Amino acid sequence: MILFLALLALALAIAGFTAFVIFWPLMLVHLRDRHPGMLDAYGPLAFASPGAWAWLLRGAYRGVGDRNLDGLAAPARVALMTIIAGLVMSGLLYLASLVVA
Repeated sequence: MILFLALLALALAIAGFTAFVIFWPLMLVHLRDRHPGMLDAYGPLAFASPGAWAWLLRGAYRGVGDRNLDGLAAPARVALMTIIAGLVMSGLLYLASLVVA
């Protein structure tokens, strides 16, 4: 049963990844077009930049004051939190299955 729950948590992380792959590039294109100075801080590979992900997780996009950016960044933030939560839950449940067995 514990491994089944771990697989469900992993499925949650995969669903979050799918949403992240949709909204994160859209948000980056919006930043490139409307706020190029902000995107320059993360370099040409902002898609895979941990600094950019931390910026998203902190919710620092709200300080820009762009409602369109908020509309793209909020789902990307939720998706990234879903990925992290799913992976953490899956790992903890896997460890619990090792201890119980």
